[in-house]
Amino acid sequence: MAFKATKRELGELYTFFHLLAEGKVSMGTSKAQKEENQYWPVALIQREEHDGTRRYYIEKEEIRMVGGVLEKDGSFTPSDQEALSIPRADFNDAAELMLHLLKNVPGEEVEVTEGLEAFLDAIHIYDLEAKTEDRTDFSVAFWHAEAPLTGFCVRCRLSPMNPLLDGGRTANLKLEQSGVKFAVPTVNKVNALPESSEEVAERMLMIERLGGVLKYSDVADRVFRCNLQMIDLHFPRVLAEMVRIMHIEGVTRISELTDRIKEMNPLKIKDELIKKHGFYEFKMKQFLLALALGMRPAKIYNGTDSAVEGMLLTNGNGEVLCYHKSNRQTFADFLYQNTRLEKSSVDKDKYGFLERENGVWYFKLNVKIGLVKR
Repeated sequence: MAFKATKRELGELYTFFHLLAEGKVSMGTSKAQKEENQYWPVALIQREEHDGTRRYYIEKEEIRMVGGVLEKDGSFTPSDQEALSIPRADFNDAAELMLHLLKNVPGEEVEVTEGLEAFLDAIHIYDLEAKTEDRTDFSVAFWHAEAPLTGFCVRCRLSPMNPLLDGGRTANLKLEQSGVKFAVPTVNKVNALPESSEEVAERMLMIERLGGVLKYSDVADRVFRCNLQMIDLHFPRVLAEMVRIMHIEGVTRISELTDRIKEMNPLKIKDELIKKHGFYEFKMKQFLLALALGMRPAKIYNGTDSAVEGMLLTNGNGEVLCYHKSNRQTFADFLYQNTRLEKSSVDKDKYGFLERENGVWYFKLNVKIGLVKR
């Protein structure tokens, strides 16, 4: 009997199968397009399953799958079971079938055909999304199987994508309400505005109409504050201004928001630094790269990259593009041109209301960053 899978699960599995079938991956441009005649040969892919580690060796006509255990020192100990050999053409057929489902079936869930289910069983794939502690989706050895493994996260534009930054309550920024001193009934009136997709903007505009001023104060979480200050001591103020613009003006793309910040110049820095040196663009690209390579709101960030060394992006045509930290400029430019601020759940992440702390009213905004769909 066929089973259902989310498009996100299928998107990750499609990317994995596509690489096995092709035996190479194209390098991506800053505009999320394929760099012509620029690709890296794929020799081996390592993927985690609930019952151990699998290594997929790409040979001329076949994929040789070896199960085993990943030791604490990173070494791989093969199991006693005999290695499986599967024709590469079978992975190509399965990838084509998944691509058809991703492109043509509406909704966020699809029914996997019995033929595809039988293939997954035959090659012992039970976890559609790999479960790893280091946030990699799988690791790749380029050029030859003895090469160092490179950890990748996968994003597929044919499915809902995990955000680059989804910090929940730890990613809240605090704005202090000053200007007119609000009485409790006024605060209650602001907070009682009905739920809607624009409720945060409506509350901020109401505060302004009533004579209040919302001014950046702090980052709600101490660790996230320090992480942002690793980019720049004043970066939290810039980020808070971008989130405010997103809610009030509806601008979501990071590149467009950065252009607005350049006009406003919230840090009051010299014109030369903005125009000749590209200060605000530079800081934003540093931040996006840090997020892509391991920065998390609630985990101390010291500038050291995590196990994630790059991103594999499947575009709307089913092409897989590779972005790697060894080409930092292209990776940073891609992130800058292809990311946006998103709205998270107001109730879940506890922001968008006036709250009192030590006799002062604060209004929290939440930072969530994801890739654009196209």
